[in-house]
This record gives sequence, structure tokens and C-alpha cells, in this order.
Amino acid sequence: MSSLPPCARLDGDGLTMVLDLRAGAAEPVYFGPTLPMAEDLASLCDVLRRGRHASQPDRPAPRSLLPFAGEGHLCAPSIVIQQHGRPLTPRMPVVAITQRDAGLCLEHRDDALGLSVQIELSIVHGGLVEFGTQLRNQGTHPIGLISLASLTLPLPSWASHMVRYAGRWSGEMQQQRLALHQGAITSASYGGRPGFGGGNWVRIEGDNAGEVHGDALSAHLAWSGDHVLSVERNADGDATLTMAAQLEPGEIMLAPGDTFCAPRALVAVSAQGIASLRHAFHAHVLGAVAPEIAASTPRKVHLNSWEALAFDQSLEKLCALADRAAALGVERFVLDDGWFAGRRDDTTSLGDWVADPGIFPGGLDPLIDHVRGSGMDFGLWVEPEMVSPDSALYRAHPDWCLHLPDHPRLTQRNQLVLDLTRPEVSGHLLASLDRLLAEHDIAYLKWDHNRDLFPLAGKGHAQVIALYALLDRLRTAHPQVEIETCASGGGRVDLEILERCSRFWASDNNDPIERLQVNAGWFDFLPMRIAGNHVGPSPNPITGRQVAMDFRAKVAMFGHMGVEADPGAMSTEDRQCLAAHIALYKQWRDVLHSGRLWQLTPAGAGVHALLAMHKGRGIALIAQTRQAATYDVPHIRFAGLDDEAHYRVALLPPYCEKARAQLSHARSYAEGVVLSGRALRLAGISLPLQYPETAWLVSVEIA
Repeated sequence: MSSLPPCARLDGDGLTMVLDLRAGAAEPVYFGPTLPMAEDLASLCDVLRRGRHASQPDRPAPRSLLPFAGEGHLCAPSIVIQQHGRPLTPRMPVVAITQRDAGLCLEHRDDALGLSVQIELSIVHGGLVEFGTQLRNQGTHPIGLISLASLTLPLPSWASHMVRYAGRWSGEMQQQRLALHQGAITSASYGGRPGFGGGNWVRIEGDNAGEVHGDALSAHLAWSGDHVLSVERNADGDATLTMAAQLEPGEIMLAPGDTFCAPRALVAVSAQGIASLRHAFHAHVLGAVAPEIAASTPRKVHLNSWEALAFDQSLEKLCALADRAAALGVERFVLDDGWFAGRRDDTTSLGDWVADPGIFPGGLDPLIDHVRGSGMDFGLWVEPEMVSPDSALYRAHPDWCLHLPDHPRLTQRNQLVLDLTRPEVSGHLLASLDRLLAEHDIAYLKWDHNRDLFPLAGKGHAQVIALYALLDRLRTAHPQVEIETCASGGGRVDLEILERCSRFWASDNNDPIERLQVNAGWFDFLPMRIAGNHVGPSPNPITGRQVAMDFRAKVAMFGHMGVEADPGAMSTEDRQCLAAHIALYKQWRDVLHSGRLWQLTPAGAGVHALLAMHKGRGIALIAQTRQAATYDVPHIRFAGLDDEAHYRVALLPPYCEKARAQLSHARSYAEGVVLSGRALRLAGISLPLQYPETAWLVSVEIA
């Protein structure tokens, strides 16, 4: 530990953060592209410091990483605490800074109250900055923690807009670009999980931000429970981003000597546009977050039984469905809800994780053997955190659910929530799941979570920690088993849960037009490799929309591809079309899942355009979601290519038949046209996209 210098710097892959420490606070005066190592930091801090103006304290409070109430900060405090039911007002200057190989550790201390806060800033894989904050009670009396921000980041002066991610069930991660006017814009969750609104993800943009140019910053709170996110611009014009786990009063009590660790927050910054942020987060997820089995092995094509059979299950029907799946080229058959004792609808049996003898008189093994014999591996749906009031588990242990004494036990989707903070409950779940995985050849668990957590009664934080512990113990016992995180779709997706899960279910909505919009939000942070993306039935059960198989299959290729429909209910032409796209996915999945992802969409044209490039080889999806206002839409211009290189550009069959007649130079596109990267970036290509639900696949390969 060193004495306090006047300034400090944090350097990562292409970035520098400069902290002014002279006022006793850690004030980030610069956060952006790398500065020279010989930069005079004191002079930089001097020229970036603003003078005092009217209606300010005589000593204006610095824009700190840890602002406190009572010091004149015009933003929300990072820490709110109380003692004996009365609020405390700490003052914690930076007293020490420790330089580490990959970061800095800032220690703040209030000796009068016996409190210390450490903020660790670390450069992690992908070039992100990870913020780790912890509060320690070094005093002699207990302290009640009301809130502790994982991240309080004074935003650069260029910050003019935020992109937040709103949503609902079947419509997750809808991007909303909002101007940062004076006042606060806040997102929060209250259901014991991040929720469908994606409020634990945010992007800050400058006026000039685009895909490959301009200033931008992305941040994420890695926490699977309730949270609060706020961007606030004060009367001085300063904007601050705050992210925190949301706690109930009295939930966290720190006895003398206790430490509370806030969830980590991760931040990427760029002066080269939004794509750089996306690439940084994707690299971090694949290099430091996702389990090894997800990051390194080919992502197998799934077929999930739900849309085909729902609760109408029998061994004969399931074996026939598996045969139809194998004929398409499917590599993993997933048995969804309805397989366990007494489960004929969603009113019963959650918690009783044994095969229903009426469906499986010989247990699960005859089905698993049939699936394995067809060349596929086997996956199984579970919802371990929940219990049905009509179940053997609930009848034996009615006190194991979250409840308030002498109050009605309110259900959602006909189910209650198990109290994972009780060791006997977590122990029972571990034993049940361990038995399933030990006794059967199961390669994959679809771990669902279909209701909000209430009443938490002060257990929200502990419930999340207990979930992590349960998953960790299960993965230690069965490291070869992949787990998918699902919460009625994308209701619980974050980088902490994804350390334990090999993929996430982006949305229950498989309508490809809706999925393009949902996926656009997820792909801002998460790679296609771990994003479940399936071909659904037509008409779609959620939207009622009828969509051609060609469009459904092309959209599903851009993710971890699967099928959520009954091949037996498809026409011969649709089965052939789907099988062709599954084969194409297998041919290109190394590029789709290892490459960098670029958004090529021309603004306002109704077109979604994605390009995945890997080692000079790329595949693009160009999809029109609505009828174009004009017959011709703007050219699709490419990003991510070398200006000086030449590329062979070709259209990959099958083609969209209704648009094929409008395709100019069809033979050239089939054989491949060689163009420079510069021409593809500046001029682009023209494709017929006037019809809604038209999609093209374009290959781009070094010539």
C-alpha cells in the first residue's frame, strides 16, 4: 500500500482512466482511448478541472467514484447506511491506493464511524473495466446497509444520450434512446430477478455515436436479483451513472468485522463507435464468463418438445418426435415440461422430480436410449426453484416456500417459490438434481424460472447467493452437463448467472420478426454462441403471425440454433427447407460463434442486417421485416472488412422465392462477385428487400 499520489491512471487494452486524487476523492477526469504513458497527469487534471461558479459550496465537491450525502454532491450518494434506526452520514476520503498488475484498489475510510470502502478497478478479459466495491464495518456497533452502489461513474462530458433496454414477457430488450436532459432516468426491478426490461444493461452515447465511429460507453450490473440503474444530470450539467443491487431495509446488517461485497459492474468505453463495445463484451463473455464447454465446443442444434407436444406426452409420441428431429439433422433432443410425476398441466407437481410412471413405465432411460440411438444427445427441462401447492414436496414441507406467517400464500402461474436460503431446501434440490444426472445420460438441463419472487421478506439478496451456491455445487458434481438459464424467456440474464450456464433463452417469443428486435438488444452485450434462437411454428402461438419457413430458419441461424415446432406438422417443402438451413448452420457455425458481430442495418429501412466475420470468412443475414416504403431500399454497406483486401461475395441458397425474381445478376451472385473491402464499405450491395419477411444470407470470403 502506497502513500496517496496526486493522480493515478488505469490502463487497459486501448483505454485509459485518469483519477484526480488531490481533493481526497477518486475523481475520474478522463475515461477514453489510451493516453501516452508519459502524459503529465497533474497538468491534465488541472486543465480539466472547472472553476467554482455561483450557487456552489465554497469548496465544490469533486465528481467522485464514491459520492456521499453531506458533502455537497449533486447526485445520489453511493452508500446509504443507518445505525440503531437512524441515518448515518459518512465521510470517506481516499486514504490509500494500491497499484496492481491489472488494476487499482482505492481504500476510503471514515475513522469516526469505523467504516471503510474499497473500490477495485480491474482490467478484465476483453478490455472491460470491472468495478468491485465492498463495505467493511470496522467499528463496534452493527450497521444497517440500505444501499451500496456497485458503480457510481461520473460520465464524460460527451455523454448526451442513453440507450436503455425496456421490455416485457415475449418482448425483451427493446432499445430506447433517450436524451440526457436535467433530471434522472431510472430503471429498476422488483421481482427478485433482473426482469424482462433489461435494466441491468445500459449504453451511453455521444451525439456522434454510430456503429464504427463516435464516443460510447456500455455498462452492466452482474447480478441475478433486483437492481436499480440511474442516469442523472444535475444543474451543473454533470451526468452520473449509478448501478446497484436493490436491498430491502433491514435486509443487510453488518456486525463489527463484517464485510458486504456489492455485485460487480463492468464497463466498456470506445471512441470508435458501438461495435467496439459489442466486441469487448463478447470477448469478455467467451473468454472469462461462459463455462468452457459453452465457449469451446460446437453448439448443437436443439429440438425442444414444448411446441410439438406440450403436456400431451407418451413414450411413443416422444420417440416419434425424436425420429423426426433426427431426420432434420437435429443434434440434441430436449424434453420440456410435462415429464414428471402427475404433471398433466401447470397446476401440479413442481418439486416432484421423478419420471411419471404413466408416461415412462420404465423410467426415462428408454426414451434417452432411443434419442441416443438416433445420434442425438438428451436434454431435460426442470424448474428447481419452484413448487406447486399440489405436489408431494409441498405436502411434506409446506414451510419450505417463501411466505409470510398468517398471510395467504399467493401463487403466480399456479406455483410458489422455494426458500433457497434454508440449507435443507437447497440440499434437497441438489440431491434431486444430482440423482437425475447420475442415473441418466443427460447432457443438458433447461433450468426455468417462471414467476417473480415474492414475498421475499428481506431474503432477496440471500436467495440469489443461495442460487449461485446451488448451481456451483451441481456443476462441480457434473461439469459435463450444460445448463440453460431461462426465466419465461429472458427474465434472468446477467453475467453472474452466465458464469454457471452455457446459454440463455432470449425470449419465449419465436416469431422471427419479433426475435430480430429482441436479439438486437441482447447482441449488444452477449454473443450469438450462447443465445438460444429457435425456429418456431407458424402461425406463431404468441403473435399469431404466419411466417414462411425460409425466413424463420434464416433468422434462427444467427444464434444457438434450434427448433421449437413439430416437424410432423410441417409440409414436405418446409421440412426440406428447414433441413437445408440446419445443414448450412453447421457449415457456418464456427464463423457465427467465433467471429465478430457487426450491425449493418441502414437506418429507417425496416432492415435488420448482421455480419459475423472470422479469419477472413463471413456470413451476413439481411432481413426485411416490413413492406418497404419504396421499391428499392438503401444499399447494404459492410463493416469489419479490410479496405485493401478483396472478397468473394455470394448469396447462399436456399433463396427467398418471392424475392428471387427481382434479383439482378442472379448468376453472378450465385458464383460470387469479387470486390474490395473498400468498395463493400463505401458502396455496398443492392438486394431486393421490398417485400416483408424477405431474408438473404450473404457469404463474404477473402478471394
